Amino acid sequence: MFWLRMTSCLLLLLFFFHFVPAIMATAQPAGCKIRITDRGLEMLKAETLKFVEEELSNISMPEMKGKEGRFQYTITDVKITELNLTHADLQFIPEVGLLFDVQNSSITLTFHRRILYWFFYDTGNINASAEGVNINTVLNLIRDDEGRLKINNITCDARIAKMKAKFSGTLGRVYDFLASFLTTGMRFLLNQQICPALNHAALVHVNSMLDTIPVRTEVDQYIGIDYSLIDDPVVTSRSLDMHFRGMFFDLSDQNNTLVNYAVDPVIREYDRMVYLALSEFFFDSGLFSYYRAGIFQTHIVNEKMPKDMEMLLRTTYFGTIMMLNPALVDAPLSLQLAVNSPPKTSIKTSGATVVMTAIVKVMVLPPGQPPVQLSSMTMETKFNAKVSMKGKRLAVHADLRRFKIFSNQSALESLAVSVFLCLFFTAQ
Repeated sequence: MFWLRMTSCLLLLLFFFHFVPAIMATAQPAGCKIRITDRGLEMLKAETLKFVEEELSNISMPEMKGKEGRFQYTITDVKITELNLTHADLQFIPEVGLLFDVQNSSITLTFHRRILYWFFYDTGNINASAEGVNINTVLNLIRDDEGRLKINNITCDARIAKMKAKFSGTLGRVYDFLASFLTTGMRFLLNQQICPALNHAALVHVNSMLDTIPVRTEVDQYIGIDYSLIDDPVVTSRSLDMHFRGMFFDLSDQNNTLVNYAVDPVIREYDRMVYLALSEFFFDSGLFSYYRAGIFQTHIVNEKMPKDMEMLLRTTYFGTIMMLNPALVDAPLSLQLAVNSPPKTSIKTSGATVVMTAIVKVMVLPPGQPPVQLSSMTMETKFNAKVSMKGKRLAVHADLRRFKIFSNQSALESLAVSVFLCLFFTAQ
């Protein structure tokens, strides 16, 4: 009995350790979500229709040869001259992808004929039209191994209800009885060409284009962003939701990234064409990466420091300088600010805020000698963050809401430096 219980426990543990990591991996929160609603499909429909028309226009029809009674014929140079896909629709298919549906449309073609009747040889063009064209295409959308959006599969059904042809030339009326025979063959061949053309266009052309889109790219000289999909697109009857990693990283140390513990962003609306949702992790990973890259520090000295501000700073630390070394009274002063921990973002219904702490050091810079520290203080700042779209770029604007400076030496020092920084930030 004890052996059986031990075996059962071991099997349970093996199951746990084998499957739970996979479950946890798929449960990774998204840093960024994009929703395309059924209203947004109107914009996509125009582009899809244009793409389909271009692909169908390039259909290559094989040469037709045959004999009917005393007639021998050869049909070559089949060209599609016009596509009238006016009754087209683009819809979401829940848990699958997209449906592109064309109903009761028409295609205009031209052929070149060579016909031998007894001893008469005749050449000319044939103008034909395919009517009642119905094309039903379903695209299955997935995430590939690298996190790109891909078309995994396509199902296609094409039907042409009827086809008419009109012969031109001297013997045009004589050959009219051949029209039904030729158009039957051409309708069959055209039916056979439409779906392979669309399959190739989707699985080769579109997927090749998607392969060129990077899922990790540089933002600037310091950080990059990973916007790969973390799972397959979620398709409902009203929307297509895509969940992106939305993670920034330091270009000099790309493996040192922030772990996503943020709440998964939620989109509840369907009224607009496109929605964008960003989590706290999206901003925190960017701030973390800039912090790791050493960007959050500044050195206010020389021409960066306004004269009135320098006077305020020199007056505040005059006594300290005299106690250290009176010879340093005329030496340049500087203020160094360096963030000492990764900033944190908080997103609420009232808006987004960013909190960070920094070390503020007041330094005197004697010529030809190492800098001398006069004071070191802690500064806490809070920013209001506003996110907007400028063209195709995401813009984040931060306004300084408040900051506090804490000094271990005196409240007067904290007040003086606070006034100095307030004037400095206002001037920026």
